[in-house]
Amino acid sequence: MAYVPGVALLAALVVGCSAGADGNANGADSKAGSPAVSPAPPGKYLTLPAPCRAVPRSTLKDLLPGAAELPGDQQDKVFRGSAAVTYDTDRKVGCNWKSDAPSATRSLSVDFERVVSYDPAVSDDDRADTVYAKKEKAAGLSSSATPGPPDEKDKKGEESEESEESGKAKDPADADATGTADPSPSGSSSESGQDTDGTPGSSSSSPEEALPSRILDNLGDAAFLQDLPKKADSTAQHHTVSVVFRTSNVVVTVRYAEQPALITQVPDGRELQEKAQALARKLAEALSE
Repeated sequence: MAYVPGVALLAALVVGCSAGADGNANGADSKAGSPAVSPAPPGKYLTLPAPCRAVPRSTLKDLLPGAAELPGDQQDKVFRGSAAVTYDTDRKVGCNWKSDAPSATRSLSVDFERVVSYDPAVSDDDRADTVYAKKEKAAGLSSSATPGPPDEKDKKGEESEESEESGKAKDPADADATGTADPSPSGSSSESGQDTDGTPGSSSSSPEEALPSRILDNLGDAAFLQDLPKKADSTAQHHTVSVVFRTSNVVVTVRYAEQPALITQVPDGRELQEKAQALARKLAEALSE
């Protein structure tokens, strides 16, 4: 009868060893301090839209005045756009449009960049946010900075220094160059409550001034607008507005510019900004569908 207990003991040892092996295989008995790392979630977007079809024809007619009056073949060519050169259409695509009218030349470009993180600990969205943040910083903006009073204080300080140096009031032309000009239409009250001097013809030749570069709200996950009025040469003004926004792991850039035909003409910066923002919002809505 001593044989039976020996068999039972052997069976118990075998079962115990099997249970221990299974526990290690399932990670239940893994050593503390070495937990399994879960990969970061992928981005929402796995593909990009066809860029030259991303802007509706009706919108292009509004953004490119004069194109609708061109003969059929030329009109189609303008609205068809020109695809940007890229070597990986899954990661970056773009399209450019240009229209020459008697009064001015307008150009538009749209770029889409799909960001992918190759670090399993960093999500595509976080990597895209880093890419967007670099663009925002390059534009001289920062979403972490508080807009408003600090900027106004800096502007007033700059104006005070210039007034002390020159001994006279700040010239409006200098204000345009430093981006501190009153953004209100000529001859009317500004949004900040300052009134123009009311002198007839003092600024009658200037169109509405555009608002300065700034962070935008309610556009994708993050967005900013960069306003770049500048002189292209000695004969005409050139004004470019860029709107950049991020939605999940895609960063979109819209550039809209005007080059007047005459030296006496100045682009309406406020109009350029409004239309660039409107297009950016349409693109954001299309991406979210």
